[in-house]
Amino acid sequence: MEHSHHPHAIRDRIEEGPKTSYLSDWVYGGIDGAITTFAIVAGVVGADLSTRVILILGAANIIADGFSMAASNYSGTKAELDDYRRHRAYEEEQVETIPEGERMEIREIFRAKGFSGDDLERVVDVITADKTRWVDTMMVEEYGMPTTYRDPVKSGMCTFAAFILCGLAPLIPFFFSFPNPFETAIALTGLVFFGIGSIKSQWSTQSWLRSGLETLGIGLAAAAIAWGIGHVLKSAFL
Repeated sequence: MEHSHHPHAIRDRIEEGPKTSYLSDWVYGGIDGAITTFAIVAGVVGADLSTRVILILGAANIIADGFSMAASNYSGTKAELDDYRRHRAYEEEQVETIPEGERMEIREIFRAKGFSGDDLERVVDVITADKTRWVDTMMVEEYGMPTTYRDPVKSGMCTFAAFILCGLAPLIPFFFSFPNPFETAIALTGLVFFGIGSIKSQWSTQSWLRSGLETLGIGLAAAAIAWGIGHVLKSAFL
């Protein structure tokens, strides 16, 4: 959807600032939940083991691996946030203790952007007149850091929720004793993969069909590998 270019709409949008998106956490958790759980199902079916084994290993995977992924995502997101805070604290200290050196950095940053003469000096004066604006500019221009960061707790929770929701799909046919449960699990898991891909196309330049098929292909490839490994191990050890 296009942004409105009415002056009031532009002003409100700029003042509101960029929004934080947790899309990647949902996609990451959803795809991995469906893939890993179905991989277990496919591996166990390939090894010709019982439905009980499928349900036990699948449930264990959803809880343990889902929590592990959520914890890893939390730690990774928190590390990014901590790194941002470390750099910001350093820049705030530099602005306080060596203001002229930091002004020179601002001047060189905007000189490289094509400013010169009085225009350049005016830009430097305006930016360095406010400490927060000054440090914000340095964080983006010197370190290439984004202006917003995801909350680590929310990131972890999104990943965990998506992992559980999508990871349940391959287990449903076995839990409810559907006829041809493995074939039904393939269909349900495929729908999950395709659905995730189609939904995430709303935030990309790909069409919903292409994005859905791409994600479906990735998921089914992982499932095929797991089934093949289970079949080979069955032949070798059982």
